[in-house]
Amino acid sequence: MNAIEKSRIEVDQITRPPRSHARVSVVIPTFNEAANLPHVFARLPLEELFEIILVDGHSTDDTIEIARQLCPSVRVLLQDGKGKGNALACGFAAVRGDIIVMLDADGSTDPQEIPAYVDALFDGADFAKGSRFMEGGGSVDITPLRMQGNRFLNGTVNALFGTDYSDLCYGYNAFWSDVRPTINVDCAGFEVETLINVRVAKAGLNVAEVPSIEHERIHGVSKLRPFRDGFRVLRTILVERFAKPLRPQASANATSA
Repeated sequence: MNAIEKSRIEVDQITRPPRSHARVSVVIPTFNEAANLPHVFARLPLEELFEIILVDGHSTDDTIEIARQLCPSVRVLLQDGKGKGNALACGFAAVRGDIIVMLDADGSTDPQEIPAYVDALFDGADFAKGSRFMEGGGSVDITPLRMQGNRFLNGTVNALFGTDYSDLCYGYNAFWSDVRPTINVDCAGFEVETLINVRVAKAGLNVAEVPSIEHERIHGVSKLRPFRDGFRVLRTILVERFAKPLRPQASANATSA
């Protein structure tokens, strides 16, 4: 039995809750996003969520205070390293729900789309990945340079891993929490979405793409650097292509704030 077959069998043996009892956790990495949080929190479908976990990268503005004012029940963690990948790893490790939703704090991903991702999971997917480039999706934020880069990297992953992804470098995703050992996020930067997409493919998990509209960042400047982060993504793809079967490691730690 190969590693993919073993992973598939392990997932198939897991009993997941019915929708009426499923607990949805939202993980939001932040760094100086105080001005954007009122918009993001106002659009969260709170009645459908079990918990909101904000993982902060030691912001120097009022991000944490604003989050607690907007939602007193929010769980705030301080990441133990740097970068989006580390923040997500810290958040994933702290999740207590059955479903995990990855959401950006800059207003580019619309929280009102969360039910569509949850629908995809209850329709049989292990992992629901957002796509800006399938029918019903779109972006008003992506630049021509980023578009070309994503197209090249997406095609590379499809060729190397036998996938049929329409979008690779998008951070709006949702998955069952039992998938965490397979994903095992162990990177620091914006390559995290690629790492996750590649590892769920290598494990043979059921992946469903969900059309999503990417909006412009509301306030502030994007921390993404196309050339630097593009090379990190390409390196991640090549490393994963020739890596040995994944052995889950200890999850990242985070401290409550």
